Amino acid sequence: MKKRNKNKPAKRENDQKPTLKDTLNADLLTKLQETKKGLVDQEHKRAEELKAEKERARRLREQNKSFEELLEESPMNWQDYKK
Repeated sequence: MKKRNKNKPAKRENDQKPTLKDTLNADLLTKLQETKKGLVDQEHKRAEELKAEKERARRLREQNKSFEELLEESPMNWQDYKK
């Protein structure tokens, strides 16, 4: 048999503590949400710019490869054509 603790009050769903969202003004809450959205948009834009910069750098490296580098990357084997 379980002993009941009479000192603890029963939990009620209606007795929840107010959250920060409930205590803030509606104007302040909308400003914070807009700021959050702006920061998320900036982060996405920065990530896209970084991706584009990496792609530009890769293309530039590809254009500036020497004949030796191109020959090493070639799938052809010169020994197949040697007589």
